[in-house]
Amino acid sequence: MSEFTQIVKDGANTVLDWIKRFFLAISILAIVGVGAYLWVCNWTYSEGTRAGYLIKISKKGIVFKTYEGQLNLGGFQSDESTGLAGNIWNFSVYKDAIYEELQQNEGNKVVLHYRQKYKSMPWQGKTDYFIYKITSAKD
Repeated sequence: MSEFTQIVKDGANTVLDWIKRFFLAISILAIVGVGAYLWVCNWTYSEGTRAGYLIKISKKGIVFKTYEGQLNLGGFQSDESTGLAGNIWNFSVYKDAIYEELQQNEGNKVVLHYRQKYKSMPWQGKTDYFIYKITSAKD
């Protein structure tokens, strides 16, 4: 093998090693970035309660089946485009036990204890509000 061929081969190996390290670093940064994003999105933004009449609870979704519900808070909201609208609050549920308890209380006045996340992932629910406890409301 000639000296020129050896120099070209060494140069090519150096470039390939650099490219491998570059893509390894990019891959590690991407994995860490996605993990950090998922972790931050799962932080609790706010926590509280809402009371009203439970009007809907269902399991829905095409790929990810999630529990979704609606609570009628009473009164009306003003909407600039359509005028007055009912004061409906949408929420999601993580746990099967809470979903079953909500099904038993559909149509009743309840107090829902929720945690609001920064952003929900598609497999968690459609809203950022997640119910973790339900109690009966006193009229």
